[in-house]
Amino acid sequence: MDNSPSHDDPGQPPVPAPVPMTKPELKPDARAETAPRPHAPVAEAELRVSDADREKVAELLRDAYAEGRLDADEHAERIEAAYAAKTFGDLVPLTRDLPARPLSFEKQPLDAPQATRPPQPPARQESPTVVAIFGGASRKGRWRVGSHLSAFAAFGGVEIDLTDAVFESPEVEITVTAIFGGVEVRVPENVSLQGSGVGIFGGFDVREQTAADPYAPVVRVKGLALFGGCEAKPRRGKKLKEWVRRQLGAD
Repeated sequence: MDNSPSHDDPGQPPVPAPVPMTKPELKPDARAETAPRPHAPVAEAELRVSDADREKVAELLRDAYAEGRLDADEHAERIEAAYAAKTFGDLVPLTRDLPARPLSFEKQPLDAPQATRPPQPPARQESPTVVAIFGGASRKGRWRVGSHLSAFAAFGGVEIDLTDAVFESPEVEITVTAIFGGVEVRVPENVSLQGSGVGIFGGFDVREQTAADPYAPVVRVKGLALFGGCEAKPRRGKKLKEWVRRQLGAD
């Protein structure tokens, strides 16, 4: 006979129930250490700039040069730095010593009134040489014009249109060579145009003019037309916008 005590025996103490295991709660400091840390905000000077930002600074520099605040070397150096800028920190020092209108890259609030004039596209960087051989070549639209251009046409035609171009130099010299071909040059009506070309069994026609603005750029066309032709003249109704904005005091 089994004499072992029964669990129902009132003489025996009850067996305690097992205690469930719980996970230890992390302290607040421990949880903070395991959470991912947010990235630190980037300083404004380290933010990347857009083509429109570079163009805004370039226009201020062109106005400063036209007003005599920068000499030719300073203007060329700063223009080059403006178009090569990567961050706002690269752009701001270029106009820091100029008493022009304040330069701000802050974004306008969404409910702020927007300008009625749409922003212009950035000017293109183009080769200073235009060549047409048994064909045609043209350079027009909004492009950056340096101090020297070269046009060569042999049994073909070249068209150079400066009416919407962005002048980076106060003087632009265009060297033309037309052999059994033709070169056509168009300039804004508010710049000075001069010519000193030679035509041999051909024509070299430059309609010279002097701009009313003494600070306006000067375009000089020279070269040779052999059994060919060169024609350079202003296009009426087309003005160099940077100089017009400065004269009217517009933004």
